[in-house]
Amino acid sequence: MTILAYILIMIVAIEHLYILALEMFFSTSTAARRTFGVTEEFIANKQVQSLFANQGLYNGFLAAGLIWGLLIVPSAFQFSAVVFFLSCVIIAAVYGGLTANKGILIKQGSPAILALIVTLIALG
Repeated sequence: MTILAYILIMIVAIEHLYILALEMFFSTSTAARRTFGVTEEFIANKQVQSLFANQGLYNGFLAAGLIWGLLIVPSAFQFSAVVFFLSCVIIAAVYGGLTANKGILIKQGSPAILALIVTLIALG
């Protein structure tokens, strides 16, 4: 794995760990309200907080998969693992961009697309 591909994949993983933290543990914070464009009244609803926590968990799984692919998977399977999880991030970003907020495609999709392209060029 090239250093650039590794760095880009880690950036995507860190971004998703940040999203996990916002959605699971800090959903009522000013930063979360600003990031997700929701009001204080909206996020005060316990059902909404539960939905945010669920989304955060999924983002955590994406981050865990990328980290697992980089650091734990045997080298023979590393390429397949990171390509799979980067593809999952991209698909989630496309879906989120189409259904929730177009900014998701740029903010979450762009880093993953760049990481995937660099990974495919470097190792494909």
